[in-house]
Amino acid sequence: CHTLRYADGAQLYITEQTRGDIKNGTILQLAVSPSRAARQLMDRSQSSTLEGRLEATKELAKLSADVTFATEFINMDGIAVLTRLVEGSSTLLSHCGEMLAFTLTAFLELMDHGLVSWDTVSVSFIKKIAGYVSQPTVDVSILQRSLAILESMVLNSQALYQKIAEEVTVGQLLSHLQVSNQEIQTYAIALINALFLKAPEDRRQDCLASPLDLPCTEMADACAQKQLRLAILTHVIRGNRPIKTEMAHQLYVLQVLTLNLREERMMTKMDPSDQAQRDVLFELRRVAFQAEAESGSAPGGGAEKRKAIYTRDYKLLGFTNPVNPALDFLQTPPGMLALDNMLYLAHHHQDAYIRIVLENSSPEDKHACPFGRSAIELTKVLCEILQIGELPNEGQNDYHPMFFTHDQALEELFAICIQLLNRTWKEMRATAEDFHKVMQVVREQITRALPAKPPSLDQFKGKLRSLGYSEVLRLR
Repeated sequence: CHTLRYADGAQLYITEQTRGDIKNGTILQLAVSPSRAARQLMDRSQSSTLEGRLEATKELAKLSADVTFATEFINMDGIAVLTRLVEGSSTLLSHCGEMLAFTLTAFLELMDHGLVSWDTVSVSFIKKIAGYVSQPTVDVSILQRSLAILESMVLNSQALYQKIAEEVTVGQLLSHLQVSNQEIQTYAIALINALFLKAPEDRRQDCLASPLDLPCTEMADACAQKQLRLAILTHVIRGNRPIKTEMAHQLYVLQVLTLNLREERMMTKMDPSDQAQRDVLFELRRVAFQAEAESGSAPGGGAEKRKAIYTRDYKLLGFTNPVNPALDFLQTPPGMLALDNMLYLAHHHQDAYIRIVLENSSPEDKHACPFGRSAIELTKVLCEILQIGELPNEGQNDYHPMFFTHDQALEELFAICIQLLNRTWKEMRATAEDFHKVMQVVREQITRALPAKPPSLDQFKGKLRSLGYSEVLRLR
C-alpha cells in the first residue's frame, strides 16, 4: 500500500484534507503508506542489531513531525515503545548517543501533536530526562532535546511541573547558561521561563538554603533570581555573541515574568487600618523632614497638635489626602507598588528624595510639583508602559538589557523617572492644573527613550536627559 508525499522539506504525506494545498510545480514522490511505515519502523526500532535500530530511530525522528504518520505510530502504542527505549537507555547512551538523540526527537515530535496527554508520562521517564539535564558531560544533542522535553512537560501539565521542579535544581539550569552554545542557553532559559510561568502563587519565599541547591519550585525566590540574572547578564547579554531571535524572545519572556512578580503589590489596595502600612507613611515623613519629625514628637505636644503637624507634612509631601494619605493608595493599579517605590527612593536614593520633597515644599509656591501624587501616577504609567500583569506575547522579542543589570530594576527605573518628572515639571513651569499634561510629556519621554534599549540604567538616564521638554516638542 503506497501514498504520495512531498519530495522536499519535511516530506509530509498528502492526505484528502491537504491535497488542495499542493501548488503547481511541487515535486511529489511515491512512498510507503503511513500505517505501513509506522509498522515497519516499530519493528525496526526494536531490532536486535544496533545499526538497524539507529537507522530506524533516525527515520522515525524525521517522520514523527507528520501528523498522519504520528497518528498511526501512536495508535500502535509507539509512545510506550520509545519511552521504554529511553528508560532502558543506560546501555544505549554508552553505545550510541546519536540513537538516543533521535529517539528523544521522535518522542517530542509525537507528543507535540497533542494526540496524547502528557500526564501519561511515567516518573521513571521524567527522572531519566532530568538526569540528562543534570549530567555535566552529556552530549549536546541529548541535552538540547532533554531541555525541550522538560519545557513541554512543564507547560502542558501542572502535575508534571511539580515532579520536574523537584528533580531539577536552579544551579543545574544556571550551569547551562554558562556555556558558549547559544542554542543550549536558549533551551535552558525556555525551561526556566516555563517553570516560572507555572509556579504556584505562594512560591515567593525568602532565601534559606543555598540558592543553587534550591529545587526549581523556588524559581521566583529572590536569591535564585539574583543568580539567574547575573548568569544571563554575564554569559548571554554580554557574551560577545549576537543574540538570535529565539534567544531574544526567551529573554523578553523572562523579563515579562520577572516584572510580573510586582503584579500582586500593584493590585493590592492600602488598608488604612494596617499599622505596618501606616508606618511606611511615617517613615517617608521622617526621612524627608528629620528635624521637624523630632520636634513633632517632643513632650508637651498634644494629640491635636501632633495631628496638625502630620497633616501639614503630608501636604508638603504632595499627598492628595494629607489628613489620611492612606486614601491615596486605594486605586489599583498602582496600589501598594507606588508606596514600595516611594520607600525605595527614600532609603536608596535619599539625597534625591529629600531634594525633590524640599524643592516642592513651599506652601506659597504655585509651581510646586506634588511628590506623593506624582509618584503614584508615575508608578501607574510605568505599569502601563511595561504592561505589568500581562502575559508574554508569542511573537515578541522586545527585551531590555538594563532590566538584567539590577535586582531592583523597576524601583531603580522609578527613581530615575521621578527625577525626570520633577525636572520636566520645572521646565514646563507647571502648576497643579497642568498635572495631566506633565504626565503625558513624561510618558512620551520614557516611551521615546526605551526603544534605544540602553545597556544600563545609567545610559537610560542619559538618554532621558537628552529628551527635555523642548526636545519633545521639537520631535512631535
